[in-house]
Amino acid sequence: MNNNNKIKIIGGGLAGCEAAFQLASRNFNVELYEMRPSLMTPAHKTNLLAEIVCSNSLGSENNINDERFTASGILKEELEQANSIILKCAKNSRVPAGGALAVDREKFSNLVTNEILNNPKIKLIREEITEIPEENSIIATGPLTSDKLAEKIKNLVGEYVYFYDAVAPVLLKESINFEKVFTAGRYGRGDDYINCPLNKDEYLNFYNELINAERNLPHDFEKNKYFESCMPVEAIAGRGVDTLRFGPMKPKGLRDPKTGREPYAVVQLRQDDSAGKLYNIVGFQTGLKWNEQKRIFKMIPGLEGAEFVRLGVMHRNTSLNAPAVLDEYLRLKSCDNKNIFIAGQLTGVEGYIESTMTGLISGINLARILNGEHLKICPEESAAGALLKYLRETDYKHFQPMNINLGLFPELENKERDKKLKAKKIRDRALKAFGEFLK
Repeated sequence: MNNNNKIKIIGGGLAGCEAAFQLASRNFNVELYEMRPSLMTPAHKTNLLAEIVCSNSLGSENNINDERFTASGILKEELEQANSIILKCAKNSRVPAGGALAVDREKFSNLVTNEILNNPKIKLIREEITEIPEENSIIATGPLTSDKLAEKIKNLVGEYVYFYDAVAPVLLKESINFEKVFTAGRYGRGDDYINCPLNKDEYLNFYNELINAERNLPHDFEKNKYFESCMPVEAIAGRGVDTLRFGPMKPKGLRDPKTGREPYAVVQLRQDDSAGKLYNIVGFQTGLKWNEQKRIFKMIPGLEGAEFVRLGVMHRNTSLNAPAVLDEYLRLKSCDNKNIFIAGQLTGVEGYIESTMTGLISGINLARILNGEHLKICPEESAAGALLKYLRETDYKHFQPMNINLGLFPELENKERDKKLKAKKIRDRALKAFGEFLK
């Protein structure tokens, strides 16, 4: 083992920090480069590492006692097997969110930043990198890669996809009119969400104002392309009058105690900080102009006097066309034998935990190379392996960024009709397979 290798990791987001930690925990020296605060992005607001901007939710968790298992929960369990620093910090900064893992953004980023700064094997360098490293490096610059480096990568690989991402507004809890809202989780599961009920007339008035509102449109030369799970609320509404009621405003499983019935539509608010002073509007990522956001979102019952501490913004996300340019270990195919890995959303995964996973895998793989070990393909029976298989085997002509989901896992050897039992068997098989990969 050559512990004197200095490995360059570009990007201090979730994937970059996870990769740095995995390598440092294997006794390698790491240089972690982060361009902020000298060069900021359109979405970031601080100089903290692992700053999250779109939502404070990292997706659902598995409920062992109730035997409820999801793809996102399985992936989290795999990260826990691998001692993920991002997952650890997320759990130590969590806020109430029902069955999901949501975090206090500032506390979470501070925890990750302190872990990196206090690790003697990691050197944090605040500097923009504008050239592709020569070898033994991980590029984890995310969807908001700086223009100079993005151009160098584009010239090298020539294959890109892009989509537009949006951020949801955040408001002060004290500005909510609690006489018009109620607290509850779906199907009686806790009371972690604030629910704003709308009757049919209120919903239709809100819908009409939303679809006719002024928007911040992308450049004329770029076709609008949205990732489905991060689609702006106004784009969802544009698909039909009832799409919101089956999406972010669905009332299913929520009963208004004032009427004893499900409302016609519901807007949910989720806690955004550990003190419980800030709440974000769930599923309301938006690219509306700021004055329009204030006007229209104050039409929601209970939010008439809302004080917004952050309004929604839209920005362009960029990712590589993974099947065309990455190998099975997340290395750039065009950099033969140089071991230049890609991690994070730049790989074509979507989601905080998914991005973290690629940082973890690329860190493990680079460590194995430097230790003179054989690389192993992450087994497709695991959540990590299933998503990585999608990245390498999808038709590059139709590639789109992807979240982890149960549809990516291979079928069980013996088919199972019971959905709950099927998810449990997929989970058990996944953890066993990922454990073998880590050995």
